[in-house]
Amino acid sequence: MRLLLVEDERPLAAALDEALREANWVVDHTDDGREGLRKGLASQYDVIVLDIMLPGMNGYDVLKHLRENRIWTPVLMLTAKDGEYDQTDAFELGADDYVTKPFSTPVLLARVQALARRGAPERPVALTAGGLSLDPTTRRVTREGREIQLTAREYALLHHLMRRAGQVQSKAEILENVWDSDYPGADNVVEVYIGYLRRKIDTPFDTRIIETVRGMGYRLNPLPAGPAA
Repeated sequence: MRLLLVEDERPLAAALDEALREANWVVDHTDDGREGLRKGLASQYDVIVLDIMLPGMNGYDVLKHLRENRIWTPVLMLTAKDGEYDQTDAFELGADDYVTKPFSTPVLLARVQALARRGAPERPVALTAGGLSLDPTTRRVTREGREIQLTAREYALLHHLMRRAGQVQSKAEILENVWDSDYPGADNVVEVYIGYLRRKIDTPFDTRIIETVRGMGYRLNPLPAGPAA
């Protein structure tokens, strides 16, 4: 079994390398994010152990580029951070597991073995509605074959609406799922971002897929109305 270890803390990397080899893994190690990406794209591994804070390119970007290139090797993220935001970010980008430093080496080995047994999982299919396509794995959005560039918040809002296509979503529901339940600002931020989305996914195509339901909220229609007002 082959493993790519991307970790820049030398004592930790040396200890992990030794423990993995004793567990009969063939280990390929680099301490640089860009080199880790190059190796991940060029060679076939059973598992990748990837630190987040790396020189050259951080682990989030390495993971993002691997998934964009349809490399589905199981990835275990390794970091000193322990916030919920960091874990969510890693999983949304396509990580398979997440371990926070400091950790027990036997526990890490067990998690690596579990990922190896699981293998490369089947990735989620793209969401589609009215000629619009959103790929949760690569975070790529297209309409009628044209790629649409969205900010992180615009993407999160569109993802939420597409997962609930045909259902009315209130501003409160959108705030809770796209921002968070204790967001301190006014709920008109939802209206503002709906406007941003419409200008990118509707106006250039002369259609209207996001509908305002007066007094209730917003709905993404699987079959868009048109032309856009």
